[in-house]
Amino acid sequence: MLESYTFGTKTAAPPILIAHGLFGSARNWNVIAKRLSETRFVITVDMRNHGASPWNAPHDYPAMAGDLAEIIAKNGGQADVVGHSMGGKAAMVLALNHPETLRKLVVADIAPVAYGHTQQGMIDAMRTVDLPRVETRGDADRQLAAEIEEPGVRAFLLQSLDVKAKRWRLNLDQLEADMGAVLGFPEVESCFEGPVLMLSGGESDYVLPEHRERVKALFPAARFAKIPGAGHWLHAEKPREFEAAVAAFLAA
Repeated sequence: MLESYTFGTKTAAPPILIAHGLFGSARNWNVIAKRLSETRFVITVDMRNHGASPWNAPHDYPAMAGDLAEIIAKNGGQADVVGHSMGGKAAMVLALNHPETLRKLVVADIAPVAYGHTQQGMIDAMRTVDLPRVETRGDADRQLAAEIEEPGVRAFLLQSLDVKAKRWRLNLDQLEADMGAVLGFPEVESCFEGPVLMLSGGESDYVLPEHRERVKALFPAARFAKIPGAGHWLHAEKPREFEAAVAAFLAA
């Protein structure tokens, strides 16, 4: 069972379940979860091989969707699901494989397609950190800076470093082994006819016009919206706008 965290109190509406992206964790979503919990019960999770959740194989979307279905079953049997990037793909497979578990779906800046880029460089960079020599997060940041120039990317990855235990809270070996599955999207025969919001960053190139046909084939009721000035990390870059868009869609 995934490690989960709750915000707010239960209401007549189903809970909102939030699934984070690759190398992330539930804690990345605390700000959004707290704001949404003013009117709804919110659950965030550490996905498998991330955070405090079990390290399990395989790291693919049918398995991740099954994990999310377990959490929903434990919390009333139906949820509104918000997923970003890898979590968005897992949420889409959940909708396709377990449609009874979803009322509404928000997919943040990802499409149900295979992508050509790889995140292997991030794994390689994290492996360069000499963990026994790390006494503070700053020590790890200085080591990581030799591989990753952008301070924001380093700060994001370092949220998954347990400095005290001198270990990554990421199963780097499994994520590397299944990187092809993470970048891809499984072949599915079904479609999900419930309400879907495909919410993208206006500056991001993850959801392109040529992806719309595939989205509509799987999610006929999908609507598309963009947050101006935001990139792939739209929830972190424009949290108020993201939260407002999600709340409006879920309340409609």
